[in-house]
Amino acid sequence: MQRPCRITFVFISLFLVSSYGEETGNKVTNIGAIIDVDSRIGKEEKTALEIAVQSFNNDVSNNHNLSLYIQNSRRDPLLAATAAKKLIEEQEVIAIIGLETWEEAALVADIGSRARVPVLSFAAPALITPSRWPFLVTMANGDFEQMKCIAATISSCNWKRVVVIYEDDAFGGDSGKLALLSEALRDVGSEIEYRLVLPPFSSVSNPNEVVQDELIKLFNVQSRVYIVLQSSLPMTIHLFEKAKEIGLVGRDSAWIITDTISNYFDSFNSSVISSMQGILGIKTYHDEGTNLYKTFYPQFRRTFRDENPEEDNFQPSINALRAYDSIRIIKQAMDSDENSPDSLLKNILSSNFTGLSGEIHFQQGKLSHDPILRIVNLIGKSYNELDFWLPGIGFSKNIGYVGNKSADFTGTVIWPDGSKLVPKGWAMPTNKKPMIIGVPARTAFEKFVKVDDGKHPGQKKYDGFCIELFYEVLTVLDYDLIYQFDPHNGTYDELVHKVYNKTYDAAVGDITILANRTTLVEFTQPYAASGLSMIVPVKPESSAWMFLKPFTTKMWFVTGSILIYTMFIVWFLEHQSNPDFRGPWNNQIGTVFWFTFSSIFFAHIWLFVALILTSSYTASLTSMLTVQRLEPTVTDIEWLKRSNVKIGCDGDSFVRTYLEDVLKFKSYNIENVSSEYNYEGEFKSNHIAAAFLEVPYGKVFLNHYCKKFTTTAPTYTFGGLGFIFQKGSPIARDFSRAILKLSEDGTLISLEQKWFAPSPECSADVTEESKTNSLSIHSFWGLFLISVATSTVCLLLFLAYSLKRYWHHEEENNAGTLSLVDESVWNKAMRVAKCIYKGKVCVRGEVSAAPRVPVIYKWSSQTWDYDRSSSHISMENHEVKSQTESEIGIQLQAHN
Repeated sequence: MQRPCRITFVFISLFLVSSYGEETGNKVTNIGAIIDVDSRIGKEEKTALEIAVQSFNNDVSNNHNLSLYIQNSRRDPLLAATAAKKLIEEQEVIAIIGLETWEEAALVADIGSRARVPVLSFAAPALITPSRWPFLVTMANGDFEQMKCIAATISSCNWKRVVVIYEDDAFGGDSGKLALLSEALRDVGSEIEYRLVLPPFSSVSNPNEVVQDELIKLFNVQSRVYIVLQSSLPMTIHLFEKAKEIGLVGRDSAWIITDTISNYFDSFNSSVISSMQGILGIKTYHDEGTNLYKTFYPQFRRTFRDENPEEDNFQPSINALRAYDSIRIIKQAMDSDENSPDSLLKNILSSNFTGLSGEIHFQQGKLSHDPILRIVNLIGKSYNELDFWLPGIGFSKNIGYVGNKSADFTGTVIWPDGSKLVPKGWAMPTNKKPMIIGVPARTAFEKFVKVDDGKHPGQKKYDGFCIELFYEVLTVLDYDLIYQFDPHNGTYDELVHKVYNKTYDAAVGDITILANRTTLVEFTQPYAASGLSMIVPVKPESSAWMFLKPFTTKMWFVTGSILIYTMFIVWFLEHQSNPDFRGPWNNQIGTVFWFTFSSIFFAHIWLFVALILTSSYTASLTSMLTVQRLEPTVTDIEWLKRSNVKIGCDGDSFVRTYLEDVLKFKSYNIENVSSEYNYEGEFKSNHIAAAFLEVPYGKVFLNHYCKKFTTTAPTYTFGGLGFIFQKGSPIARDFSRAILKLSEDGTLISLEQKWFAPSPECSADVTEESKTNSLSIHSFWGLFLISVATSTVCLLLFLAYSLKRYWHHEEENNAGTLSLVDESVWNKAMRVAKCIYKGKVCVRGEVSAAPRVPVIYKWSSQTWDYDRSSSHISMENHEVKSQTESEIGIQLQAHN
């Protein structure tokens, strides 16, 4: 719906031709200016234009004189457009200067481009398209550097969320400033929480009421950092007066304004100034130390004071300096012999000099250099100049020494509440509006958070490690935090979303930090590590082959290899000089094997190795047998999935979703276990084969059930446990700092020891693992089996050999003779047994025992100097053999 408008012209024609110009007959050129003559800035621009025209017309070297026609636009785009047509058609101006707002400049640029008249604008859009307005030349810089400067200020103050306020222009937009600011804030990790769009001042009948209604909406927004992008002078006055009145300019708040408003500082009266105390402004810097400025300023001060006696400030604004420079640009462009519009535009764009406003050089219709900005702080009746913003460098204390730069804003600011402390920039809790903190009331492990009914109806009692940690944090904060707990009966994801949608201001509890949650809320520094662990029952570790476990397979192999090597060395050194190592190969191998194994325990060459091996083996085996060792019943997650068994977890946490989406467990195999005390029963009934708990919960569980359960499988790591706040809340940063401090001074460890102390049976001081268990036969039956089997095999081999020798002797003696007299089976068995026991063959009727065979298994070695010689052994063997043969012959004769 279009609003009705009434166009009113205030036409001021200034025909400034010097007497010298009239006498010499210099050519007169008309130049148009469209400004808001009624405003302070417009008055400054008018004075600067007059001084510039007068100065150039009085120059005797000029062959042109300028005639300046000024029209009042009252900052109305339609009035500016109409004035431009009038100047072009009636006054035939060759250029138009002025246009303080982009809305005016855009319409006049269209008219100027069609009429091929250059338009020098004091306003510039955030993003300009030169091809759209080929005859537009912007004397102002774009907003890119200014938005970067504001974002850097936000970052240095650690503000994460801001509110943007701007007055809607005639075209319903923000001239691109909002897009640039949003991008700049995103680069520093901040964001725009809310946009407050004020209607155009000219479209409202009761600005006080409209502005107040709009500002009241900001009380529902947490951020208290306000950035005013653009606003007209009258709207700015109403904005700050109402903001001060309703309490938005004060404690914990910060206001930042752009140069389009900072330029009005000198135009505000004392009442407006008082409502803007403590705000930060961005101004374009200009050098007041040049000779040109020193010549210009006295003229400006004198002329402006004469024309505006009601003003008490005579400092020229940046627009006044640009007005002066624009006349110089046109004057230099007219010095060319070519007078066509295209040549004039080309000469204007070719300008290259240092003016009052800075470097004048154009590229694609705009100033090619980025401006130097100055941060100012409005205090008292004036403002303090703080840091510089240097393009491509950042903040700096001065512009002459780049080494003094800083990544952060370092100026001392007096904020709206009169304090030098950086405001929180956030709506802090009050008695009327305390911070609502959600607390999980449906927890599986009550040692972390426990919510019980209080003494009175509707009253709740909050306890647990997390609650006590919260109380400790409050003691560290340098301010009182007014809060109110509210129990949350739902899942943890629902709790996070309640903070995200601002149902809660924060949440305190055992909340896991996850990547998807960080996009919704602000987490504090984690106070506990977190991950996913698998809890399974345990069984005692025992095996019939326990005696093999002290050594690895490789160790056994190496030990055996060394023994074989030693056997070879013994044989190699002995077989030439020691007859015991001679003879058939089977005898030599047996002798070497027996000697090598026996040398493990008493041979000098093997003493050191044998000592180390036997000691290490003994110590390792002793540890395995005397200390109770438990092993898990399940070690592999893949086995759980393949076996299709059920597992348990806390259904209110994210773990169930993680098991389904990441670890790929089937949903019907996952059981929700609501309490830590239910897990033992679920395991005993074989309802679940494993439980998946976060690491902190797993430690608490094992502190009570260390004899029955253990953790196994790899741990999947998460971000830890922390408290949550709304996105951008500075209180989250304060809590993080407090948690770190509590961690450093040992308070956090003390709380963990208080709440998560192990049960008496799991205490490290009294655990049964420190008691020595009695050794049982179960761990040694394998070794005993080998020993018994070896002995039995040897016995059977001996019996077989003895029987074979007996029957062979019987066959030889009975060959060619009559059958022996039948005798009873018992007598035969006794005769065979006596023969085996005595080591000789007995004939029937023999009752005396044969003499014992001498012990022949004492080795004689010249190398190791043993006591018996081989000759002695040979003689003894010969004697035994002769005696045995004689006795057998006598027995046979008696039998016959």
